[in-house]
Amino acid sequence: MSLPDIVVNVLENSKELDRLRKEQEIVLVEINKMHKRLKATPEMVEKPGDTSLLDLKTLYIRAKELSESEEAISTLLTKKLDVLLSSETPGQPRRRIGKGKSAALNTHQSSCIFATIRFNPVKSSKVAARVTPHNADKDVWFVVKVIHFDKETKEFEVLDEEPGDDEEGNGQRQYKLPMSNIIPFPKRNDPSNAPDFPHGTEVLAVYPGTTALYKATVVNGHRKRKTDDYLLEFDDDEEDGSLPQRTVPFHKVVPLPQGHRQ
Repeated sequence: MSLPDIVVNVLENSKELDRLRKEQEIVLVEINKMHKRLKATPEMVEKPGDTSLLDLKTLYIRAKELSESEEAISTLLTKKLDVLLSSETPGQPRRRIGKGKSAALNTHQSSCIFATIRFNPVKSSKVAARVTPHNADKDVWFVVKVIHFDKETKEFEVLDEEPGDDEEGNGQRQYKLPMSNIIPFPKRNDPSNAPDFPHGTEVLAVYPGTTALYKATVVNGHRKRKTDDYLLEFDDDEEDGSLPQRTVPFHKVVPLPQGHRQ
């Protein structure tokens, strides 16, 4: 399969995965409604002609089917992404992605693809979180610790353990954020799932010596090992008229999200 075919296939799988998850949410809402109804009036199942238990069983079966389909598509999508991210067209030199319309399209497609990959929120794990301060026109991304994940509302409760000097007060701060404001980091002890960003890819990365993430461009697109660090150039990090190249561990770099403002 050619590289363009793989890209098309990945996007199709992503759309299908999104469709499955939306249908899952609808089914889960119906299951929760049924649970609440049965809990409030358990005697209803004894009434002649009541089909509550049969309806609930049907919902369970559909939820199981959707879950199995999602797992199959996710596995297939991950394999294709591995091929896509490690591929290089022979004889065609890679060039730095510009900041024009084509770069925006690449960023949009990449963020859509990576956003479809499921991750299990683990308590106390570190993730990248987006917070938009009041009356601000820029997104702020920093490292936070997961405290709780509400499966019904799809919201994360997170803790900013090291608030910046410009924050009010000196204590730690908690936030409740939707899933769209959270990006998981690659696991430090499992680098097999860490993306191998090509040269010129725009990413979000933790700036060395801080807990804040900023937009950066990948300089070394071909690491010998998954555990190797990235060499990045951060935007607005100019020194003596040029951008210094900074080393950032692979587990502190994530795809640049769609519509990023910074």
